[in-house]
Amino acid sequence: MPHIHPKTTPIYQTSVFTFEDLNALEHYFEQPGQSYMYTRYSNPNSDELAEQVSALEEGAGAVVTSSGMSAILAAMLTLCKAGDHILCAEEIYGGSSSLLSQELTRIGMEVAFVPPASIYNLQDFVQPNTRLLLAETMSNPLLQVLDIKRLARETKRHDIKLVVDNTFATPIITRPLALGADVVVHSVTKYLSGHSDVTAGVVVCRHPDDLQRVKQVMKVYGLNLSPFEGWLAARGLKTLRLRMRQHSSNALALANFLQAHPKVEQVWYPGLEMHPHHALAKEQGQGMFGGMMSFRIKDDREAVNRFMRALRHIPFAPSLAGVSTSISHPLGTSHRSLKPEQQQAMGITAGVIRLSVGIEEPEELIADLEQALKQV
Repeated sequence: MPHIHPKTTPIYQTSVFTFEDLNALEHYFEQPGQSYMYTRYSNPNSDELAEQVSALEEGAGAVVTSSGMSAILAAMLTLCKAGDHILCAEEIYGGSSSLLSQELTRIGMEVAFVPPASIYNLQDFVQPNTRLLLAETMSNPLLQVLDIKRLARETKRHDIKLVVDNTFATPIITRPLALGADVVVHSVTKYLSGHSDVTAGVVVCRHPDDLQRVKQVMKVYGLNLSPFEGWLAARGLKTLRLRMRQHSSNALALANFLQAHPKVEQVWYPGLEMHPHHALAKEQGQGMFGGMMSFRIKDDREAVNRFMRALRHIPFAPSLAGVSTSISHPLGTSHRSLKPEQQQAMGITAGVIRLSVGIEEPEELIADLEQALKQV
């Protein structure tokens, strides 16, 4: 076969790689990263994706995983063991909350949730065995924006790690490692891949020691990503910067429309000047505010159903961040596992709708929302 030079990395759809002899096998173990053995350990497609995300986040390196949830799990297992104590921001994705409170507690870890009012003063929550704080750059689903620099100072004061889920912001808007975070996680399924056809996650580390540990966790727990998913995600990543600009521009236009609509009771979007964290989001996000928002119509299940059924071009889908706009219902999907009192405390009621704004023409999206709101 003649030597070829592909412009795009091919798909290495193989579970195992071969060796010429025992010397080649020894070379694999003596010089890690120079060759491949088994796709659960590493693969050119997953390595390419990890390197690209790490470069965007300005990390020491990254490890890609099979989903956003497995990325969070890998980060927790990297930094904690049985008997350790984990802090978690109270306003966070319901799946993250369930992982910590329902699963990690079963293997001997302790978990405490920090309310927004105390997030920058952890004195009453930190214990001698506390190892980290998990938080989101922009919270899901009510888009509360955290001051990463301030949070990093507080976690360092208590000698604990700061792990930031940067899925909503992406490194195009905010780079938490540059602001003092220790580890960043993403659901690659969302903006990084961007086309609603991949399930993947990534853990990006600031410190080389953490990177080596997360690589070990990924391998032994079998949290690896398939070659094809890695190839698709790396392909999607190439347009991330362009997509995020359009997501942000469209979202601001829709947020302004919804804020002025009489059927809409409240809008949560950091691009609006009325948002309590607008100034912080503008500074930390380099003038962009992302494509995610939530809004509330009246707290009536049937009114929500009428609105959803009336939409002609915006589907109801329990995920987010694709190039096509979609809506979701946090009470019935992402946060349904929380106790009713937790849902109420967070303000997640029946009328709250999460809107993931795509890259279509904004006028078309506004027209669809406008005619559907007439049914509320």
